[in-house]
Amino acid sequence: MTEASDKTTHFGNQTVPEADKAGMVHGVFSRVASKYDVMNDLMSLGIHRLWKDAMMDWLAPRPGQRLLDVAGGTGDVAFRFLARAPGATAVVCDLTEAMLIEGRKRAEADQVAQSLDWVVGDAMALPFPDASFDVYTISFGIRNVTRIADALAEAYRVLRPGGRLMVLEFSQIPNDLLQKVYDLYSFTLIPAMGQVVTGDRASYQYLVESIRKFPDQDRFLGMIRDAGFGQAKYRNLTMGVAALHSGWKL
Repeated sequence: MTEASDKTTHFGNQTVPEADKAGMVHGVFSRVASKYDVMNDLMSLGIHRLWKDAMMDWLAPRPGQRLLDVAGGTGDVAFRFLARAPGATAVVCDLTEAMLIEGRKRAEADQVAQSLDWVVGDAMALPFPDASFDVYTISFGIRNVTRIADALAEAYRVLRPGGRLMVLEFSQIPNDLLQKVYDLYSFTLIPAMGQVVTGDRASYQYLVESIRKFPDQDRFLGMIRDAGFGQAKYRNLTMGVAALHSGWKL
């Protein structure tokens, strides 16, 4: 075997060949696509909507900007962006076509059809030219990428000089007791919800495990700086259950 084929990574708590992870992630989101938005509301008690609004508040979209929303799934972030930026355009890029199909079915999709494109693509090898977007966002998706550093390098490549990166992701609560309470909720209730709502416990077990494997706020901030982004910083949301990371291509 070659050195590349020997490399492994995590898929939740499993250790798997790097070459297999993207296909396994694709399988997860293909299976849950039709119930993805419903489960987001149930798992977060609707708070994910407030987090995405906080993302837009910090991002402050401007008229005429061009957004790339990677792992954009059913379009939540793109719809919010376009609603705040007259004359802006957006591309939702996702590895899983089933998620994009669900996004196109949403009522908001008809309202912004002329301003929004849906593209199947891999965060580690984006199908877009250099320096072609003003804003790059990824929400609850980067933890599923096989090589996070490659995804951040691609984000830097496709952004124009002066462009903005913003990442919304589950993170780590900086309080051991609260983290234990949150872990108990996550590992006990979320897979059970997944079984009841989607008939798929295993996919939601993976999603919970993947959160625990993701770097904490400071480690991820370092990865963003290593990718070349300047003025990098983060903000905790809901005591650190989620975090927003921001950086600029200077």
